[in-house]
Amino acid sequence: MDRIAITGGARLEGEIPISGAKNSAIKLMAASLLTDEPLRLTNMPRLADTRFLGKLLQRLGAEVIEADGADGPETVLTTREIVSGFAPYDLVRQMRASFNVLGPLLARSGQAKVSLPGGCTIGARPVDLHLQALEALGARIDLHEGYVYAQAPRGLKGAEIEFPFVSVGATEHTLLAAVLADGETVVRNAACEPEIDDLADCLNKMGARVTGAGTSEIRIQGVSRLSGATHAVLPDRIETGTYALAAAMAGGEVRLTRTRSDFIQALLDKMVEAGVDITPHNDGVTIKRNGARLNAVEVETDPYPGFATDLQAQFMALMTLADGESVIRETIFENRFMHAPELRRLGADITVQGGEARVRGVDALEGAQVMATDLRASVSLVIAGLAARGETVVNRVYHLDRGFERLEEKLGACGAQVRRLKGDGEAEED
Repeated sequence: MDRIAITGGARLEGEIPISGAKNSAIKLMAASLLTDEPLRLTNMPRLADTRFLGKLLQRLGAEVIEADGADGPETVLTTREIVSGFAPYDLVRQMRASFNVLGPLLARSGQAKVSLPGGCTIGARPVDLHLQALEALGARIDLHEGYVYAQAPRGLKGAEIEFPFVSVGATEHTLLAAVLADGETVVRNAACEPEIDDLADCLNKMGARVTGAGTSEIRIQGVSRLSGATHAVLPDRIETGTYALAAAMAGGEVRLTRTRSDFIQALLDKMVEAGVDITPHNDGVTIKRNGARLNAVEVETDPYPGFATDLQAQFMALMTLADGESVIRETIFENRFMHAPELRRLGADITVQGGEARVRGVDALEGAQVMATDLRASVSLVIAGLAARGETVVNRVYHLDRGFERLEEKLGACGAQVRRLKGDGEAEED
């Protein structure tokens, strides 16, 4: 099993281009099931998660072609016919978001059998709201032996849906189903993340009639069919925030390009409060830290535009070297402080009680062997390793490969001493 080794102490200087957003790309790929014409997605990230979903879509009838286009990596998906409405457990379990094929299958062919995704290391993350939304649209849902059996032989019908709490996945899933429903669907208490707006933009290019995406109320006027389209995946705000925190941790000056600073404004505000220099520009943001000690700050995760839960672990790594005591409150997922014990192995002083972590800054971190528990936790350990004395080795980096494209290459280009160790411990050649 691959590992990543980081020799700490090198300042970062240079430029890092940000890839397309993983969390948007996988929902856009699922949208290809809604039409028999080609959907061309540009600025596509090449990740384990997009490969997993590609395999599932091929099983359902899609042709998936990856290429390097004039605008960078692109994927063309064409589902001329749904050849199977069955998404088995062995594929869905590899990536929770693949559950979102249920809505498009139901909308286009009237039936589907999709495995429940199961639990997750960072919490239960149930799909109840997804299923309730589909039932509101007229689907008949049965659960049996770990599978969702969904039927809508006469098609889906528009409905008014109000979520009891904000759910990104349920909002996206409702969009993916309601665009082909008969009549108008109104979604209240909808998630406002940029990825929602990106999905709606792509669906509208395909002929859908979606308004209000990016606000708490979305209206979808159903249409009888969708066509093909070309759409550029928006920049990955979590990758943007992660590299911003990496630059602040290591010190130096790094320009993040092909992205938008407003996507991570809540993070940037906290970084400024901590003493990091931030300069937004047309195609991204520059992060600068001259090596001075950071200030401890308080952070609470919230739905967008609040502080993203997917940046909480990385921010905790930064606060391990801040003066004073930082308080980090996690309000989105239970059990999302699994990185704290691993950061303590590097010398961090962290106390966790329920949904709150207290981080007391230390003079220095020391390299050690650590274990990744999930995608964001794994990259937080890489960030900590950039500033730790000696060598840090992060095990189970398959988590990283799910969400970060060419991480070693991007950090290495700015001077970081980062290398991948293959399963036998041998360093991988470039």
